[in-house]
Amino acid sequence: MAETKRVVRPLSPHLQIYRPQMTAISSILTRITGNGMIVGAILMVWWLLAAATSPGYFAFVDGLLHSWIGKIILTGSLWAVWYHYLAGLRHLWFDAGRGLEIATAEKLGWACVIGSVVLTILTFFFI
Repeated sequence: MAETKRVVRPLSPHLQIYRPQMTAISSILTRITGNGMIVGAILMVWWLLAAATSPGYFAFVDGLLHSWIGKIILTGSLWAVWYHYLAGLRHLWFDAGRGLEIATAEKLGWACVIGSVVLTILTFFFI
């Protein structure tokens, strides 16, 4: 049998030069935050159902939501609501045929990320 000679080839060039684009990241974040809001909604419904069930069960669920993990989940859900809202406004702007240039779309993506963090902090501390 003839021996085959193994050819040493470089990795695909895209793995060496690819930089994640803000438009792709914002699209992925929109999908993630849409699913993240479901978690927050389920927790809120659970909390309301516990309030309607019994004082002991409500105290358990309320204690869970006031624990550090509950606060992290609810704060993340709040951020998800704000991000998803701003991304929706951005897509309405796109649907009107505006802001479709790459530079503008990237700026709007960053505006959604930064705006959602600022609005989350304002909501968390002032409401």
